Amino acid sequence: LRCLRDDGPALALLRALRKLNLSHNQLGADGGGAMLPAGLGELRHLEELDLSFNRLGRLPEQALAGLRQLRTLDVDHNRLPAFPPVLLELAALEELDCSGNRLLRAVPEGIASLQRLKVLWLSGTGLTALPEGLCQLGALENLMVDGNSLPALPAGFGNLQRLKILNLSSNLLADFPAAVLALPGLEELYLSRNQLTLLPKDLCQLGHLRTLWLDNNRIRYLPDSIVQLCHLEELVLQGNQIAILPEGFGQLSRISLWKIKDNPLIQPPYEVCMKGIPYIAAYQQELAHSQPALKPRLKLVLMGLKNAGKTLLRKCLMEEDEEEEELGQRNSSLMAVRKDFGKAQLKGCCMQPLRELSRPRSPKPQPNHLPIVEQPEASSLKCSRLGYSSSEQQGTLLSLSPKMTGQTQLGCSAAGPQDVAPLAPPLKANGEMRLGCYSLPQSAVLPAPGSPCGSRGIEVTDWTADAERSLTFIVYELAGDPSYDVIQPFFLSPGALYVLAVNLSTYVPQCFYPSVGHFLHWLGAKVPHAVVCMVGTHADLCAEREVEEKCLDIHRQIAWQEKRDYEGLQNLAQQVDEALGQDFDLRCSSPHVAFYGVSDKNLRRKKAQFQYLLNHRLQILSPVLPISCWDCCQVRRLREKLLSVAEHRDIFPNLHRVLPRSWQVLEELHFQPQAQQLWLSWWDSARLGLQAGLTEDRLQSALSYLHESGKLLYFEEHLTLREYVFHNLPRLIDILNVFCQRDVTILLQKLLGNGPADELKATQLHHYVEGFLLHGLLPTHVIRLLLRPHVRSREDLQLILELLEKMGLCYCVNKPKSKPLNGATAWYKFPCYVKNEMPHAEAWINGTNLGGQSFVAEQLQIEYSFPFIFPPGLFARYSVQINSHVVQRSDGKYQIYAYRGKVPVVISHRPAKGAQQPDTLSIASHASLPNIWTAWQAITPLVEELNVLLQEWPGLYYTVHVLCSKCLKRGSPHPHTFPGELLSQPRPEGVTEIMCPKNGNERVNVALVYPPTPTVISPCSK
Repeated sequence: LRCLRDDGPALALLRALRKLNLSHNQLGADGGGAMLPAGLGELRHLEELDLSFNRLGRLPEQALAGLRQLRTLDVDHNRLPAFPPVLLELAALEELDCSGNRLLRAVPEGIASLQRLKVLWLSGTGLTALPEGLCQLGALENLMVDGNSLPALPAGFGNLQRLKILNLSSNLLADFPAAVLALPGLEELYLSRNQLTLLPKDLCQLGHLRTLWLDNNRIRYLPDSIVQLCHLEELVLQGNQIAILPEGFGQLSRISLWKIKDNPLIQPPYEVCMKGIPYIAAYQQELAHSQPALKPRLKLVLMGLKNAGKTLLRKCLMEEDEEEEELGQRNSSLMAVRKDFGKAQLKGCCMQPLRELSRPRSPKPQPNHLPIVEQPEASSLKCSRLGYSSSEQQGTLLSLSPKMTGQTQLGCSAAGPQDVAPLAPPLKANGEMRLGCYSLPQSAVLPAPGSPCGSRGIEVTDWTADAERSLTFIVYELAGDPSYDVIQPFFLSPGALYVLAVNLSTYVPQCFYPSVGHFLHWLGAKVPHAVVCMVGTHADLCAEREVEEKCLDIHRQIAWQEKRDYEGLQNLAQQVDEALGQDFDLRCSSPHVAFYGVSDKNLRRKKAQFQYLLNHRLQILSPVLPISCWDCCQVRRLREKLLSVAEHRDIFPNLHRVLPRSWQVLEELHFQPQAQQLWLSWWDSARLGLQAGLTEDRLQSALSYLHESGKLLYFEEHLTLREYVFHNLPRLIDILNVFCQRDVTILLQKLLGNGPADELKATQLHHYVEGFLLHGLLPTHVIRLLLRPHVRSREDLQLILELLEKMGLCYCVNKPKSKPLNGATAWYKFPCYVKNEMPHAEAWINGTNLGGQSFVAEQLQIEYSFPFIFPPGLFARYSVQINSHVVQRSDGKYQIYAYRGKVPVVISHRPAKGAQQPDTLSIASHASLPNIWTAWQAITPLVEELNVLLQEWPGLYYTVHVLCSKCLKRGSPHPHTFPGELLSQPRPEGVTEIMCPKNGNERVNVALVYPPTPTVISPCSK
């Protein structure tokens, strides 16, 4: 609807009309003439008029002036250039919405004439100040002025004594508005995304407050009086700088919505605060019952490719006060090992010929080797975003050599000087911004078998790094083998110090991404803002100049990768800002427009996500520290650096967290030497709790803290596992390592044991191992053999299998839905081992059925795209997570073909193919158009399951799209994509078809783009 005719007789017939809704049309699109008839003023009894989401540049003054009984007027999201003076004449007005008119910029003082006004919306109208006249609206109850540029409130704001809801989010408030404290009846206060640093001590004056949002400010502490806000039900504090919660905070027991993440919490510890107010109350009560205890423990994670020297590095770091003669005795054996190691041919990363070296000197610092983050001094340590300490440094850091410029994809194979592999993909492809798309060659990750320095999978060790200060590291050494991808993300957690080891003797610039860049992307996606120390190992196998050159190259390429990623995200954030600057109706006008049809709410979510990604870059310490494990001075230097970083309060505030003494004793009792069993029952743990002084009702909070901090596993919400406490993590990791083993010989040795075995049994077990390595299938009795001596009873086995399912490693193929198996052998599938392809599923996706016949049904396909990195092990874990939703499934390496009821679904992972095609994961189904709701019903739970799983990767950037059904039916290799945010939005009213810009602007039924019911979680929100 673009205009209304001025038909006086027709309007005269509607004089009794009380409500008129003309929203979501195109009134005013033609410009020039009046889009609303003057006869509108004849509707003398009209009480509600909705003109929102049109294109009105002006309102008919004469017509509106006649609407003397108008109580509600909605003109939001139009193109009003200023506040219409005619509105000030509507004395009966009780609710006025002018939001989204971005050119409004000011409200006249005359607004004081609207004395009956109760609700006023001025969100996103470009306001820089509020008039004093607004403070005279004595009846005002709700005021929304979010999304503006207000630096302060007018002096008389406290006169609004009836105000109950005030939204001041997304403004420029540097100080808490004192006038707000004069509003005792206030029930909801929103101050998100401002620049607040302090809250007033007398905040308790707002005694009726039920909702308080203070997220994404710069608040360092909360006033003690906040605990007196006894009616508080929603408290949002995430994204601030709060370290300590006030004493008695746990008494805010009415709070149901609680958000506190992204704060450097130490008391209560972050893990306790994330669990909610009841756990905070239990912690504070426990602290009152027992003495506080400060036990510095920090997680230290060693990462890197296989043969990066992680195992040797760990052992050398932990051998603290070795005598010189012991070091000397070790030197000869180490050098012999290294000489053999130097002769080994590594797969993937080519080795340069090693020189015959005499004892090398420690490399001297290079004058132009600028730090990414300044080297920590004794008194202070500076940690900042990589490569952005100053513009002058930026230019130097990024001045790569001619060989490195203009390169587009990493390779890591034996190459001569003429075929130098590219560094990284270009930012632009086909005129569009490109991000990431880094390929990780499998050859680069698979080292030579039989390496002398390889580890046995994931290993965990305690290291008392400083006995005087009782500083202890829990050292996790991660395997460099992709076989462990599915379980290693469980050991990447916030609050840990990460050491990324690079083998300098085999490093070449072409190997940067698989050796360094991939690990930084992986870590940044899982643990944004993590602290990383770069260590170059095997420096004794390189000449001094070679060490300096390689360290400098690593340093430069890290800075280049970080700069490219940062600028790419900035460009995307700018696109979102530009879209927010457009009217919603303009975004809905054409599918050619960026973010077609995406609501302002979803765009603000997307903007917040980009802001989070930009503000939580990895903290990479510099310079790259070269080390030779036989040089005690270099080992000591690395140890001192790790201690210096660990003890810096700004970087690791959690190291100084205060615990109740009883919680610390409980932790020690769980890890005493005699507690060597694989788990404890709840009652066994409760008995240990009594020894620590914890009654049963206080034990739950302590166990929950130990679980969240990674000391043990306790799944309090799982029906079966909540009856057990998995306290022996080293043994549990040994079990996980078994299921990441891909060596036939080792698996057979575990199955056969040390005793003699007859040929028939050995042949049968060999058959099981081959099936396991090819299809990922194992029966329970073979799993029990593999897990000897960890599993000794059927109960042990069943519990371990429940745990493995919970962690997403396997699922039971023939588990009945209700009754037990009645003695039949249960088979388990481990998706990470599946190697076979699924040609019939591939044919289905391309528009044919199993018999090869084309089908006429409409196809739905939701596609997730991962420009930077596809989380290692994600597809395998996802295939386990969806098992409860599907039946008759058939798994391939990259595809799952299954049914939801009688509706077929296909889940496909397409690995990246160079810079132009990132990794994708798609969920598809099909049905006839009248029954398309069944296809939505089939894939929606799978989409929501994936969205939940992706929440575990808070630093991961990905996009979601709905592929055009018409393009898919034509077999288009590049179908048009609609924004995935539409999945969480209701279908637009009155719209039946949406235009696809490909193939002559073909029209697509709206039911093929929007689900019948919006998804619970927006696919692109974090």
